Amino acid sequence: MNPLNTLSDAGVSIWLDDLSRERLVSGSLADLVARDRVVGVTTNPTIFAKAITSGDAYDDQIRDLAARGVGVGEALRALTTADVRRACDVLRPVYDATDGVDGRVSVEVDPRLAHDTAATIAEARALWWLVDRPNLFVKIPAARQGLPAIATCLAEGISINVTLIFSLVRYDQVMDAFLSGMERARDTGRDLSRIGSVASFFVSRVDTEANTRLDKIGTAQASELRGRAAIANARLAYQHYERVFSSPRWQTLRKAGAHPQRPLWASTSVKDPAYPDTRYVTELVAPGVVNTMPEATLRAVADHGHVPADSVRAHYDDAQQVLDGLRAAGVDYDDLVQSLEDDGVSKFDASWEQLSEQLAGTLRSRPAAREGG
Repeated sequence: MNPLNTLSDAGVSIWLDDLSRERLVSGSLADLVARDRVVGVTTNPTIFAKAITSGDAYDDQIRDLAARGVGVGEALRALTTADVRRACDVLRPVYDATDGVDGRVSVEVDPRLAHDTAATIAEARALWWLVDRPNLFVKIPAARQGLPAIATCLAEGISINVTLIFSLVRYDQVMDAFLSGMERARDTGRDLSRIGSVASFFVSRVDTEANTRLDKIGTAQASELRGRAAIANARLAYQHYERVFSSPRWQTLRKAGAHPQRPLWASTSVKDPAYPDTRYVTELVAPGVVNTMPEATLRAVADHGHVPADSVRAHYDDAQQVLDGLRAAGVDYDDLVQSLEDDGVSKFDASWEQLSEQLAGTLRSRPAAREGG
């Protein structure tokens, strides 16, 4: 059996961590949906920066935006939401077939607003209105200031992908924000079945940072823990998910029609070539999760992935021992995950700034209008 089929049958929703105008025009996304069990799409500022600055697929739209004198911020929204809207249309049959659980496409708020609650809410509302598709997810970073924004947006009926989660404590706070938002939505009479959410727990970056710290420590104990932090952290996140979404508080919302906020494994491409290229997929198989993959990772799983029925729930004790071992070896877990959160926001910030500068130069040049009858 195709490993992607096995993965899907195990309860993992396969999403693509990529989007571009070229992928939409060529039909590549539609093919992945039709043939490779892809049932969702995630984007981020780095993905869009690469897409918009590669090739000429966006030239016509940029030329029109320049001719209209549109500012950089609005131009970026126009370019990105056009792709996301079209991708939502490609995934709409999946959304309808799964009662709104899958078939989702994510677009991120301007990452420079991550530490401004009011601005994040305003931006999320604008993106929800601009894309105007029920299968949209607006991505909000899980920084401390983002938590009230998450709850407020959900309360208003805006479906949310909470991104850049590294910490188990932060994940608990994210789930609490989800429950609070859905309770407020219920109390104002909204249809909870139409409001979706996922919590994007980042994986491979945890190993990258933990390994760097373990190598600096340099002991035999530290060496034995290399490459074990990320999967352990994610497995314990799933344990937290099971606890919260079996609670009486959640059961009340479920009876009112709500879908759970599913864990989403993000950053699943392998950064260290010494590791199997499918490890952050096959080692995190559990029912009711999403795994969003770059196409290279998806192809690797399809080619040689060995997918178990469940590679998470039997390993909670081992995972806790790994985190305990990290602390014993001298790795400060709280500092590790906070630095990853800060760095994640900074990297998306830098991608957005770079893209903004490049686009500003293009808009200032005001290319000649296209000829036509």
